[in-house]
Amino acid sequence: MSTSVNSIVEVLGFAREPGWLPWAVQYFFLIGLSTAAFFLSLPGLVWRRPAWRGIGRRALLAALVCGLSAPVALLADLHQPGRFMNFYLHPNLGSWMAWGSFFIPLYLFGLALYAWLCLRPTLAHIAAEADTPPRMAALYRWLAYGGHDNAGAIRLAALMAALGAALILLYTGMEVMVVQARVLWNSALLPLLFAFSAFTGGLGIIALFEGLARQNASAPLLNRWLAHSQWATLLLLGAWFAAGISGLSPAAAGMLDAVGDSSGWLQTLAWLLASILVLLWVARYRTHSLLLPAVLALHSAWLLRWIVFMGGQSIPKLGATGYPYVLSMRPDSLLGIIGTAGLCCAIYIVLTSFMRWDETVKA
Repeated sequence: MSTSVNSIVEVLGFAREPGWLPWAVQYFFLIGLSTAAFFLSLPGLVWRRPAWRGIGRRALLAALVCGLSAPVALLADLHQPGRFMNFYLHPNLGSWMAWGSFFIPLYLFGLALYAWLCLRPTLAHIAAEADTPPRMAALYRWLAYGGHDNAGAIRLAALMAALGAALILLYTGMEVMVVQARVLWNSALLPLLFAFSAFTGGLGIIALFEGLARQNASAPLLNRWLAHSQWATLLLLGAWFAAGISGLSPAAAGMLDAVGDSSGWLQTLAWLLASILVLLWVARYRTHSLLLPAVLALHSAWLLRWIVFMGGQSIPKLGATGYPYVLSMRPDSLLGIIGTAGLCCAIYIVLTSFMRWDETVKA
């Protein structure tokens, strides 16, 4: 290695493991889906817009499924079960990651309270049905706590959850953006890109749940909003490239310079652009389809985070070569991705078995 006062040039390349593993990708993906799905539940459940009533209930289901799964992926990424306690015992208030340890409980508590208040009439209705076993009826009746539809309380709980969700969208973007050593991360557009792609994924998982429930009437509305979110993502990506080409953003310019000759990076970026364009086409010309745009939207949101986290860590800071990440059948790699997907499926099965999420109960 040759060194001088002002520069360090690495002659030999050494393989380096990424600091943030696929668990982090799963966490940022799932928590983004949850917050976006929560915001998309508001038109139907808080503002009581008829076209959004059914969508709002599936959006609430999506927010709960992803919101309960995301912290598990985060704890797995910390590697030690009790490590998260250090955020509370020794908080570093100058760190966005440390602030996130306070924002997550605020959001999850607000979401749980909001969900309970919205679902109380349904719980009371199930308790009153003749075919409900007595013990289960007693449990539903206890959870319903009278079964009242308290619009004011729902609005207050929604406000608390909205504050937590907004803070999570802010901190998840900022804690990555402030890392100046990573040229792909250090961009003021990254928090916005994470937020808009989260809404793409949120719309995608809602469309998936709508399709599984055979509620195809909501397809045109969801596809229209999917197109809006994808156009916003394209605009932000275009602004990032323009800032790099023009030199307005040194980090973006450094990123383009680092990967300009890499065929792998060019193929990856082409795949991302193609997935966005295909989703735009499907949303525009197959407006009554749900499952295909849902899968494409989830793929687009996940792929963006994979590129940012795993791809961003593969670009050398000072090294002579890149550090590509290869998936393996380890718990912190492919098995972790499969495991979080399985956890989401398990939570979905539990929630849909215990509760009805269609528009059958009129509060």
